Amino acid sequence: MKLFYSVSGLLVFSILVYWIFTSDDVGSEQNTSSSIHLAKGQASTHTVDLNTSVDLEMIWVEPGTFTMGQDGVGTPVRKVTHKTGFYLGKYEVTQAQYEAVMKGNRDGLSATPSHWPNNPNRPVEGVSWDDIQVFLTRLNNQQSDSIPGGWAYVLPTEAEWEYACRAGTTTAYSWGETISSDKANYNWDGKWNAGADFQQTRDVGLYSANQWGFFDMSGNVWEWTSDWYETYSTGTQTDIKSPTAGSSRVYRGGSWGSAGALLISAYRNNTSPNGRSNGLGFRIGFKQQ
Repeated sequence: MKLFYSVSGLLVFSILVYWIFTSDDVGSEQNTSSSIHLAKGQASTHTVDLNTSVDLEMIWVEPGTFTMGQDGVGTPVRKVTHKTGFYLGKYEVTQAQYEAVMKGNRDGLSATPSHWPNNPNRPVEGVSWDDIQVFLTRLNNQQSDSIPGGWAYVLPTEAEWEYACRAGTTTAYSWGETISSDKANYNWDGKWNAGADFQQTRDVGLYSANQWGFFDMSGNVWEWTSDWYETYSTGTQTDIKSPTAGSSRVYRGGSWGSAGALLISAYRNNTSPNGRSNGLGFRIGFKQQ
């Protein structure tokens, strides 16, 4: 069979193919890019089956450039480029997900460490950075048959975390310049020290997702990153690597007990890798190493 194309017919065909691979209901730049990656074989989501009843959802984050930091909050402000994409958890790791991976561990770590246990859909907390390394080792071993060569489940870097948290925005928070109690789970009335029972973790996903589909990146629990804490370098940065040494690890995002200012996308905090708190949890990444 012979196929003949006129110049005009080829143009129409090309436009049609482009429209199929780049159009979606939302029409945002991020969603368009995800569709293009789908055409190249990169799935826009990734689901990790932890057991017969528990899975973990992840979202593909496109490569790109963003402004990291904020005057008076995280300085110096600089342009950061991610030349490669990565997956990141749609939600903070929940109590059920943590238990599914950590049950039966031989490291002497509780599989149910949370201050408010028996809440499977709340984020796990009371976990140190060191504890999470055990979690990641176990997860990578459990999933080894389905992990492509060179890929691994990891904590996101600080730059990856802020990139996903901002989701293309330049405002203080991903939703705008101000915060209110309908935006996130945080210490909105300043009474948590008085022991108010309603101020604690809440189920993941109760508040609106950011523009890229991630939930609770501001509030609920702080989230550990892979990075040692250090002062930012100046100038444009590309594919920032975690510092090789330090005394404390960075965590981000604010928690149920934090003042609103601590939920700003650029805000940084840090503590010892063995530190634990009922306001400190994590979400995981999945990427090529």
